[in-house]
Amino acid sequence: MRLALGCSKIRMMVQDDSQRRLIEPNALHHYTVNIADLPLSCPMPGMFLWDSHPRVYLAIEPTGWIKCPYCGAEYTLNRTAAGPADIKSEVDA
Repeated sequence: MRLALGCSKIRMMVQDDSQRRLIEPNALHHYTVNIADLPLSCPMPGMFLWDSHPRVYLAIEPTGWIKCPYCGAEYTLNRTAAGPADIKSEVDA
């Protein structure tokens, strides 16, 4: 039996970190996020992707709290804060 393999383009997603300093994913076990951060994903935008689990979207809106099924990171939604959460300052602290 002969197997013929056709040429296909393989697209890789490349994260462009030239414009900002990325933070380590899953560095904390708890993150506070704001309405501007929705839809919520883990790891969040601004985090390295190469050494983390696949990005998953988490439905935090109904309860205001959710836990990532991959890494166990917990997220709490701050419904009153304006703008996106400053996750970088939480990690650097």
